[in-house]
Amino acid sequence: MAPSDEMVLGLPEASLRPFVDRYVGYRERADVPLVRREPAGVFVVLILGWGAPLDVTDPRSAERGVTTVDSFVAGTFDSWCTTRTVGVGEGVELLLAPLTARRLLGLPLNELTNRAVGVGQLPGRWLDRLRDRLAEAPGWPERFAVLDRVLAARLVASPPVDPRLEWAWRWLVAGGGRGSVGVLADELGWSRRHLASRFRQEVGLPPKMAARLLRFQRAHAASIQVGAAGRAVDWAAVAAGCGYYDQSHLIRDFHQFAGATPAALLAAR
Repeated sequence: MAPSDEMVLGLPEASLRPFVDRYVGYRERADVPLVRREPAGVFVVLILGWGAPLDVTDPRSAERGVTTVDSFVAGTFDSWCTTRTVGVGEGVELLLAPLTARRLLGLPLNELTNRAVGVGQLPGRWLDRLRDRLAEAPGWPERFAVLDRVLAARLVASPPVDPRLEWAWRWLVAGGGRGSVGVLADELGWSRRHLASRFRQEVGLPPKMAARLLRFQRAHAASIQVGAAGRAVDWAAVAAGCGYYDQSHLIRDFHQFAGATPAALLAAR
């Protein structure tokens, strides 16, 4: 009998690792409704499931969410949302960098900004077919092997992203979102307006917002790491280390992107 709760991490094949860092297979039972608050992030969430359905809700607008789906894509979000499920959910989760998601999905990410969409609504319905293959596979190693084959083929068949955008994304990530957007535009030889337009179309968010979210993600991860080690978190040090002006600046971003103070989020974990 399969365990009621499990999480299995899979490492993609070598050719995929520049694009996909890991697969997360899960099986989770919720006898009562399980509601999670999901922080914003400059990444794309892909859930391919075959168990209990989920609801994804953006509290700012019901139209941005999706209900009773087992598989969905959530584009880059600039605020938090919630997921709700009850029953036994099983599936695979991937967190994709925006330009990787743009190639795999075959559409500019501004079409998915602040939206969760059932995979059946996406072009070609290839994700529907992939979900079915994963559900039919006998175990996690076989499922991860299916993902390797399908994702590698999609990347080979997809046109590359503008290398200037690839470079701009790596520049922002390397600086943890602390670099100046004006400097980035100058490095590219673009105007700030042109950079913002291209970024918004392909990444789903303008570069300034992407930089803020990269800082927030780094601070969020740092606080979890310190808290997991059983140490008190020095929030002023976290703020300084992640490029915030001060602790209050950090707290404002946590409110916007996670819906709570950093201390409250850590306590909830």
